[in-house]
Amino acid sequence: QVQLVESGGGLVQAGGSLRLSCAASGRTFSNYNMGWFRQAPGKEREFVATISWSGGRTYYADSVKGRFIISRDNGKNTVYLQMNSLKPEDTAVYYCAGDALPLRGVPGRTSREYGYWGQGTQVTVSS
Repeated sequence: QVQLVESGGGLVQAGGSLRLSCAASGRTFSNYNMGWFRQAPGKEREFVATISWSGGRTYYADSVKGRFIISRDNGKNTVYLQMNSLKPEDTAVYYCAGDALPLRGVPGRTSREYGYWGQGTQVTVSS
């Protein structure tokens, strides 16, 4: 049974930083692309960042490019999202997602490529 457990959310002032973690279990972590999505109140879930199974490819939403960094440690079965220069519009529930298929060549940037989801962690950025 695949499980994804996020941690690291919280309340931070604008301009501050947070690091989210997502611990995975239940399958060979290093074979799967991983992503982060977020959902703000009243809005649809949106793509934030993704990283390939090897860690060699990363992609970001334009809204976070240059501020957020996605990384992974395959030895620890964990993916991270370092969030810097946070803005109030980054306020959302952040979800970790695992690709539905192993060894996909290009990490997906839509939710349909992801078959497994964490429970979400709240990030609130105050102005």
